[in-house]
Amino acid sequence: MVYILRQIQSESPEATSTIAVQLAAVLRPGDTLLLEGPIGAGKSHFARSAIQFMLSEPEDIPSPTYTLIQTYLSPRGEIWHADLYRMANPSEVYELGLWSAFEDAICLVEWPDRLGTEIPGNALTLNLATEETDGDTRTLRFSSGNPEWDYRLQEVLSA
Repeated sequence: MVYILRQIQSESPEATSTIAVQLAAVLRPGDTLLLEGPIGAGKSHFARSAIQFMLSEPEDIPSPTYTLIQTYLSPRGEIWHADLYRMANPSEVYELGLWSAFEDAICLVEWPDRLGTEIPGNALTLNLATEETDGDTRTLRFSSGNPEWDYRLQEVLSA
């Protein structure tokens, strides 16, 4: 069963970055963040902000749209940023090595619907929805089937 744990309004890209940093503060190896939303919703922006926070030195964080995976070494361990938009078949997850990364790296996955039924059971899903009236406003909905995420989100996000 999946529970909606938090819903937050973000009024600007800067506010979305702040939320990403707050979440990144509690991410650890073995965590998977699934980033859902239409093109332009801010998935890559959110991922970049979280990854930058976790790195010891600033680094360029390109979108992995064409490479599918970008990896980074942080003081917490490996960070995998995946953009699965161009992936045609969930079996490709194994070819990319992503399944192993789910176990021992921090994974941020854009377009997680491409995983089919291969979604890690402990994942946290973030759905970013744009508001029709204001291009900068986003509704961020965090959900998971893992009740531990509720406690971890309470540590860093306001209800």
